[in-house]
Amino acid sequence: MAPRALLDELGPEVELIDVAKLPRGRSASQEFINQVIVERALAGKRVVRFKGGDNFVYGRGFEEVIACREAGVPVQVVPGITSSIAVPARAGIPVTHRGVTHEFTVVSGHIPPGHPDSLVAWDALAKMRGTVVLLMAVENAPAISAALVAGGRDAATPTAVIQDGTMPGERTVLTTLGELEGAIAENGLRPPAIIVIGDVVAVAHPDRYPSSAEPDAI
Repeated sequence: MAPRALLDELGPEVELIDVAKLPRGRSASQEFINQVIVERALAGKRVVRFKGGDNFVYGRGFEEVIACREAGVPVQVVPGITSSIAVPARAGIPVTHRGVTHEFTVVSGHIPPGHPDSLVAWDALAKMRGTVVLLMAVENAPAISAALVAGGRDAATPTAVIQDGTMPGERTVLTTLGELEGAIAENGLRPPAIIVIGDVVAVAHPDRYPSSAEPDAI
């Protein structure tokens, strides 16, 4: 995400439109965002759509591309770095590590396990040994952790919750998969936050998880 202070350097002729989608806060509909982009572009203006992270990882960026294509508006995409990788890295947690994990899975947690609209095979995810990175999952974390444990993932799996990643108020709370619900409640954690589940958390914090970080264990 670009420093917000850069906006102060824009000329007076630049129109700024806030289309933020804040958890439990103001939220511009995707239809409105698409409409603004297309209308301003068809009016002959150069439109720049700033999005935090990666445009195409739960960012609905391609919906905006489709809207522009349908309206005959040319589009150039500048790739971003998804928060699922950047935020753990900023907090000193790798999502992969040699000898520890051969895969990492990024999952949207905005819909809980068992919901009719869920597209995630939670049982299959629980049986994988790699890192699980959850986005938009604070509210549904209790149901998600319960589903993963029920599916076979060890309740003692090291887990980290990183709130407000890259922002001035960034903080990391260390816990385990089985204790995730309590850790969120006790620490008053709220969105936006990234949840990292896996032994890579122990690699980053061996003092907190000594048994998981021993060489024989990894």
